[in-house]
Amino acid sequence: MKRINEYKKLFSAEQDMSLKNLKSTYRKLVKTWHPDKFQAGDEKAIEAEAMSRKIIDGYHFLVSIAPETKAANLEEFKVTMSSPIMDWQHKGQLLEITFLNGDTYEFFGVNKALYIKFSQSDKQTRFAKRNIFNNFTYRKIRKSEVVA
Repeated sequence: MKRINEYKKLFSAEQDMSLKNLKSTYRKLVKTWHPDKFQAGDEKAIEAEAMSRKIIDGYHFLVSIAPETKAANLEEFKVTMSSPIMDWQHKGQLLEITFLNGDTYEFFGVNKALYIKFSQSDKQTRFAKRNIFNNFTYRKIRKSEVVA
């Protein structure tokens, strides 16, 4: 959640910013903070390089959790959610779930109590369908090949 809020603040994004507005804000920020605008070795050049990396990271992250992106990938998400869970990790408020089909998703805002219930459940996929998949902000982070 901290990461989401940080990037939304950077982009001055409302709750659900459209991809068009996000792209326009991204371009403005990149123009402002592009490292080529500053002379090499200048203190501002170093700051601009770090800021431009943060802007690029933030843009890709916000696009991945945007409602339009979710809507476009909803069918794939539904198929993946019916696949058995192969592995999971919990760090802070972030739950990372890898499915048997090779897809990995991050779910933001999953507290420790819910994670403990999830990990102790005898049927993780069923528990997650009821309590996690549709209740938390998520994004797909990778598609890996599963080798049998």
